[in-house]
Amino acid sequence: MKTKKIIIAGPCSVSSEEELYKTAKEIHKYIDVLRCGVWKARTNPNSFNGAGDIAIDWLYNISKEFNLPVATEVGIPQHVEKALKKNIRIFWIGARTTVNPFYVNEICNSLKGENVEIWIKNPIYPDIKLWIGAIERFRKAGLKNLKAIHRGFFPYYNSKYRNNPQWKLVEKFRKIIPKIDVICDPSHISGNTELLNSVSKKAIKMGMNGLMIETHYSPKNALSDANQQVSPQQLKELINNIY
Repeated sequence: MKTKKIIIAGPCSVSSEEELYKTAKEIHKYIDVLRCGVWKARTNPNSFNGAGDIAIDWLYNISKEFNLPVATEVGIPQHVEKALKKNIRIFWIGARTTVNPFYVNEICNSLKGENVEIWIKNPIYPDIKLWIGAIERFRKAGLKNLKAIHRGFFPYYNSKYRNNPQWKLVEKFRKIIPKIDVICDPSHISGNTELLNSVSKKAIKMGMNGLMIETHYSPKNALSDANQQVSPQQLKELINNIY
């Protein structure tokens, strides 16, 4: 009997409540958690940085209407504070944040005593000690409901991937921390929709616990990472294909 995998999906970032609602309405029946970037750490400050604080209200409304857990990325304690006020209880730590122990410590301190779930993405560069260190910081802060996310690593050479999947490094990570769920983020690994299927199948074959897939009701109109987002119908087909 095949173990059910966790399916996490939603837009890279959201620019309007209507956009988020349309996406959630299409996918809520076959996902476990809706993911949505509200505050985006962008390489270029002129890129779309997410809708910001107002979008927390949108996530709250969507969660209530569809009875669906929602998750968002937090990079500073103020993000945590604003999200907690709207009863958001799942947060992920981005690759740019995982790489900085000072940021991780600040977020840990802001979450002490809270009943939340934390997902820690691997750092940008393939330093397994940084990844494990971030997880240990959350554990020391008393946060036990943790997951790791493999989103690939910065490629030092030309690659067909946006971020290289280092499967052997993930295997090593799982041997060191065997009791933590590892989710694969094939969207950030692939950088496009063409590789999503093969990366997702590889992750499931390796025994990873789920997938985090960027999904938008109209990918071509997405304001960030449009090339790697699938439509709701494509998401449904992908889920059906991996089993």
